[in-house]
Amino acid sequence: MYDFTARGYNELHQEEQLKKLKTIKKHFQPQGLMLDLGAGTGISTFYSNSIALDKSFEMIKQFKGGKVVGDAINLPFKDNTFDSLICLTAFHNFSDFNKAIKEIKRVLKNHSSICITILKKSTNFTLIKKLLLSNLNLKEYDEEKDLILIGVTK
Repeated sequence: MYDFTARGYNELHQEEQLKKLKTIKKHFQPQGLMLDLGAGTGISTFYSNSIALDKSFEMIKQFKGGKVVGDAINLPFKDNTFDSLICLTAFHNFSDFNKAIKEIKRVLKNHSSICITILKKSTNFTLIKKLLLSNLNLKEYDEEKDLILIGVTK
């Protein structure tokens, strides 16, 4: 789906994403190795010690750092690999929210920093919010188009 829009994605969404990241940077303090889940072009992979993962090859190839083409419901990483995770406006695109949460918990170490944003206009907004809040220790921060959830793994 995103392969088609990959070339113009940053032009269309960069300003909006950077505004969101400004809010996130006030509250999110990633440690160690960070996974950018559903990274797209890697705009939210703002730390040097990061791996960007996206299902769309055309999107992820635009990112200059470490990148992997993969799916959030079957992450190609060993257990307890990452110290931090960011997932910016991508969760609503995952095919199975419960499996994605299970995979996030599997690849993160205990007490890892997490930042996940949920698109408010997503059809599954309420379900996603409920699942994330019940499975992860997250605090809510309101933003214009997204709900920002920040916390640590249980």
